[in-house]
Amino acid sequence: MSPISSSSPPTPAAIPLAVPARSTGRWAEAGLLVIALLLGLSGFLLTAVNRTGSSPAQFLSLAGCLVVAAVVVHLWVRRTAPWADPVILPVAVALNGLGLAMIQRLDMAYKILERTHNYASKQAMWTGVGIVLFCAMLLVRDYRLLRRWDRWAMWGGLAFLILPFVPGLGQSINGARIWIRLGPMSFQPAEITKVFLAVFFASFLMANRDNLALAGRKILGVNLPRARHLGPLLIVWGVSIVVLVLQRDLGSSLLLFGLFVVTLYVATDRPSWLLIGAALFIPAAWFAATHLNHVQQRVDGWLHAMDPAIYNLEYGSSQQLVTGLFGMASGGLLGTGWGKGYPNLVPFANSDFIIASFGEELGLMGMLALLMLYLILIERGLRTAVHLREGFGKLLAVSLSFTIALQVFVVVGGVTRLIPLTGLTTPFLAYGGSSLVANWIILALLVRLSDAARRPVTAAPRIIDTAELPTSIRKNVLNADTPDDASVPPDQGPAAPVSPPEQHAAPVAPVPPQDQGPAAPTPSNWSSVPPNQPVAPAAPVSPPDQHTAPASPLDQRTVPPAPSNQPTVALDQHAASAPPNWSFVPPNQPIVPAAPVSPPDQHAAPVSPPDQHAASPAPPNPPTRFTNPPTRFTEGGRA
Repeated sequence: MSPISSSSPPTPAAIPLAVPARSTGRWAEAGLLVIALLLGLSGFLLTAVNRTGSSPAQFLSLAGCLVVAAVVVHLWVRRTAPWADPVILPVAVALNGLGLAMIQRLDMAYKILERTHNYASKQAMWTGVGIVLFCAMLLVRDYRLLRRWDRWAMWGGLAFLILPFVPGLGQSINGARIWIRLGPMSFQPAEITKVFLAVFFASFLMANRDNLALAGRKILGVNLPRARHLGPLLIVWGVSIVVLVLQRDLGSSLLLFGLFVVTLYVATDRPSWLLIGAALFIPAAWFAATHLNHVQQRVDGWLHAMDPAIYNLEYGSSQQLVTGLFGMASGGLLGTGWGKGYPNLVPFANSDFIIASFGEELGLMGMLALLMLYLILIERGLRTAVHLREGFGKLLAVSLSFTIALQVFVVVGGVTRLIPLTGLTTPFLAYGGSSLVANWIILALLVRLSDAARRPVTAAPRIIDTAELPTSIRKNVLNADTPDDASVPPDQGPAAPVSPPEQHAAPVAPVPPQDQGPAAPTPSNWSSVPPNQPVAPAAPVSPPDQHTAPASPLDQRTVPPAPSNQPTVALDQHAASAPPNWSFVPPNQPIVPAAPVSPPDQHAAPVSPPDQHAASPAPPNPPTRFTNPPTRFTEGGRA
């Protein structure tokens, strides 16, 4: 095999980049959006058919508006967050569409009963506002910019929290002072507070998690944090108590405190923070249940809902809870069907108790399907947190996902009488502009975080700046496609494997028969000649494979000096570019060119046994690119 026929190593520009072939998921998102739109539009259509016997006149216009909105949002996500999770947006669209359908169904009943209606049109308007803010939030291409605004997020959250106390702006509804009125519309600023505080908590705990993770004393097998690190937890606990006492809002207080404790646990990975949070919350809850009137009424309605005395109270009665329970019981397993039930009998059926409305008309299976959608949305948010490679993003994704999870648990638990009612609304389903807008902002943040989590890692560039490489590597890169005919300076180029230090001669193999094939191109070939004899170059003889055997190549830069009792090694002038072939000649004996003789082994000097002058043969190295043919020296004249 010729040495120059071996394949040369590829140049840097020819090396393919190992980029995994992954799909962005945008076509999957488009398909899921079609299913989500069908779910919402089927609710509108079935309600109208079951109540009037015909499809509504405005059905086509409504369907067109929803389709256009979904297409615009999908194209915007495709442009601004191409690697976002393909499931998050369709799930939110499905929940929002189903909520609009149920609110429209209740409006039809309220209109017959001559009660206030047109809630569906207002909810559709707030949906448009939420979609606009969703698209605006996606303009922030790097979520890590939010960490720079952590102080503004803190002050903004506190400002929205105290807005209901501003005279002339805040108002009390049903005993809770959590609303502000802006002209004809009312707004609940606490919903925006949870978004601001989620960003602040993630940034603060990311910066201080090392101190908060330090363990203090160990009590009952639990490592408690140090006392001086309890300050942030006590401050948030104090703020939540103030909200509970002054605003009389049990839901916002629970959400604020639970959000901080869970984020703190995820940041430090210490269960002791959960125990401390529970130890602070339980006494506060007991105090509120026994000393705050509005909280005591909700606890009594939860514990004694079927008591006639509690049911017939003018304020704080359990009528809403009991009516919702009976409505879900009448729905059974499969429900009464869209438009065939009586969810309008439940107070606030389109906001606080919209879950009971779905339970009556869609049954237990419908409620489980809704809960499954929420579970998928939360799971996707937590999966995003797992795949993110940056701590702030992980904590922010956990905070936002837990916000949705805690709201769903508190609302569904209150409606099903698992826990007392809190006043929170179901995300994307319930009527309420402030809640809907806040949830669309949360959705935008989750989409941005998932885009960063699913985006492939940037591969190495194809162009290599050789000026930054070491001298030896730079020379190899630049000369990758050029002949190796120039000698390599001693300080450049990697050295080839050399023989062990105790071996001073190249390996010698027994003379093979003349009919064998050609020898390997890269190993050196040696012959012995009488000592003290000058060495002169000789042309290769034919056949060349009868006098040489493969051996491990020597270093191109240095040749170990031969001891006085060993044969002298002669170097060829082209040793830097071609594998040298060496001969052992007797000392002080001149070498003159010899005519070709046959067979060549009859004129060669006796070869010493391999175990006396040479090391054992080594396996040949991989072929190296050479342009000059190997040069061989032998005793006798030149051919």
